[in-house]
Amino acid sequence: MKLVVKVVPGASRDAIIGWLGDELKVCVRVSPEKGKANKAVEAVLSKALGLSRNSAQIIKGQTSAHKIVEIDGLSAAEVRSRLALLKDSN
Repeated sequence: MKLVVKVVPGASRDAIIGWLGDELKVCVRVSPEKGKANKAVEAVLSKALGLSRNSAQIIKGQTSAHKIVEIDGLSAAEVRSRLALLKDSN
């Protein structure tokens, strides 16, 4: 499934903030230099969804704050459900 993500690099912590309409807001501590923030976004999403690190791959928007991430192994409904559980536990 494909997930639309808004990335905020250089944040104080790595976190999934929540939904902004159909877009998921993700903050990462690292700066957007040489793809570091992209790798951090992939890691944060994979961990939050309980998937292996290579299960979340940015497929569009490598140099933009707005990205499309492909999530392997889960349906759109499963992704939303797992992210909702994550939010409820905070």
